[in-house]
Amino acid sequence: MTELEFLQAEIFKGLTNLNKKATEAKEYKFDESDFATILERAEYNGLGIYNITTWLKRTTFGTITHADQSKKATDSRWYHRAFLTMKTRQEGLTYAADFKVPAKLLARFSPVAVPVKPVTEVSTEEE
Repeated sequence: MTELEFLQAEIFKGLTNLNKKATEAKEYKFDESDFATILERAEYNGLGIYNITTWLKRTTFGTITHADQSKKATDSRWYHRAFLTMKTRQEGLTYAADFKVPAKLLARFSPVAVPVKPVTEVSTEEE
């Protein structure tokens, strides 16, 4: 399972992507209520968020990174604070984030290939 497949299946599930041309996870844009849900799901799953970018009427409004907040990407306090800052600064923004999905989490959701032993012929001869 790729990072994008995981995000689509577990984080973006049931939410409306406002950027229909998105080919990467960081290009997916969401309105305020959907993005709040994404942040909750990201925190629950232990995802890292490197930055949050906002747009107002198709123009970039601002970007806040975890480094700006002097926090690790996996520290949910920084992205909740950044989201609160952006949504109180301006109404009607659309939001996108650059996610880091841990490899262990991807492995847990990826189908596991189980080796199949070849079937050996069983002798039914009677002595």
